[in-house]
Amino acid sequence: MVKHIVFMKFPDFSLAQIAKDKLLSMKDRVKSLKDIEVGIDFSRSERSFDLALITIFNSKEDLENYRIDPYHQQILKWLKDNNTQTKVVDYEF
Repeated sequence: MVKHIVFMKFPDFSLAQIAKDKLLSMKDRVKSLKDIEVGIDFSRSERSFDLALITIFNSKEDLENYRIDPYHQQILKWLKDNNTQTKVVDYEF
């Protein structure tokens, strides 16, 4: 199993809810995606990111298929256009 975690910061905090809705819409549209969780930060501290995305895949191959999935690519474009910073961690468990 593979876990893909992404933290995002937006120039306007209200964009985090829009991003959450877009990301959760992948659940039934991206076949290689086993599970998805999206959370918006409530502490809003200086060190915080605004949103956390946690996705789970059965394999590294499924993660690669997710990365190239056309629906995911649409959302990724919106995210790249609307967030200022991201951090990513991928690991097997």
